[in-house]
Amino acid sequence: MMLSDLAVRRPVFAAVAAIVLCVIGAAAFFFLPVRELPDVDPPIVSISTSYAGASAEVIESRITEPIEQQIAGIQGVERINSTSRDGRSNVSIEFSLDRDIDAAANDVRDRVSRVVGRLPDQAQPPEVSKADTDSQPIMILFLRSTAMNRLELT
Repeated sequence: MMLSDLAVRRPVFAAVAAIVLCVIGAAAFFFLPVRELPDVDPPIVSISTSYAGASAEVIESRITEPIEQQIAGIQGVERINSTSRDGRSNVSIEFSLDRDIDAAANDVRDRVSRVVGRLPDQAQPPEVSKADTDSQPIMILFLRSTAMNRLELT
């Protein structure tokens, strides 16, 4: 028997069944877990290296590029971003979401330790760090109003 036939022949039963399904759905909705601060752990590892007195070009050619070449072959690398400025090199490696951040950081440390001998002697040893979600905001909001002052906006 089709559902439409049942609804036409026994309309009271169909109405009660629909109400029961709605009540069960509403009850299930209220039991869904909601977390105010969900765990967000982006698989990002950063490498920072200091070389006092060096220009951005020297930093790029003697520090940033060798580090990038060494870490490019690590499994699960999605994107490599680097910044070279006077006296400082920053390399940020973003991994695929299924990659374990601890294992990725260990792989990066292993690869960086291979390239340390080729870096300039005056350069500080590279520092490898994982992205810490507890110390960074997930969202930043800027509010502006001509009708309210700063205290009323907060």
